[in-house]
Amino acid sequence: MLLTRAPVTSLWNRKICGSLLSRAAMSSGSDILASFGSGKTFEGNNVASAMEALAKADAVCFDVDSTVITEEGIDVLAESLGKGEAVAEWTKKAMTGGVKFQDALAARLALIEPSKKAIEDCLSNTPLQLSPGVDTLVTALQKRGTSVYLVSGGFRIMIEPVADILGVPIGNIYANHILFDDEGLYAGFDKTEPTSASQGKPKALNIIKEAGGYETMIMVGDGATDAEARPPADAFIGFGGVAIREPVKEKACWFVYDFEDMIKVVTEHQKD
Repeated sequence: MLLTRAPVTSLWNRKICGSLLSRAAMSSGSDILASFGSGKTFEGNNVASAMEALAKADAVCFDVDSTVITEEGIDVLAESLGKGEAVAEWTKKAMTGGVKFQDALAARLALIEPSKKAIEDCLSNTPLQLSPGVDTLVTALQKRGTSVYLVSGGFRIMIEPVADILGVPIGNIYANHILFDDEGLYAGFDKTEPTSASQGKPKALNIIKEAGGYETMIMVGDGATDAEARPPADAFIGFGGVAIREPVKEKACWFVYDFEDMIKVVTEHQKD
């Protein structure tokens, strides 16, 4: 993980995150860095290219748990069902890349076997909380015409209310689908969803990129599965506002602890 002082970047760092700057003047990323002032430092392997990518992005994909919201949704659900500690251990393994995501997902669901009513009660009793500033960032992106997607290893049934608050279309959610029987009892999960397995987020972003014809796509998230999404994402912005995961930090083009600087880039450096 590198510390970058505006407006300095290196050729080696530019190579780390690809040839994004070749589509525009090489100085534009440095110009964005310089706009923060010479005393400001940033963390990441290639902050300039990530900032430029964000400035010109026509699609931004957000992880949900510990990024858009301040907790891991499945941990909140497990806690409500009295299985919080055991499930949290599996979540930690999945987020740091210590176990295949599909194994962690299956193990956690097997521990809690949530019914539809249990999930609805959990959301009603303990509504998921947005990370500070994420609603402002999403609104700013949408206002300038950038498509916003929620790409998560979490569950669609829990993410849809979050998307509704943010004004993200339901069709822009890529997440796991819990299956229920006719009585609303847990019946497994849809293993055909791309986000149900390791390397699922790159698959989801490929689908999004091809379907939307996007030229510049960003992935924002806190976990190992988010870092895997570059490529096809042109830049990966790691988020440490809820949890700081060192393996993720090391792979981030730009690592942030809140959304304020991203908001500044989006509002002050408009895409073409």
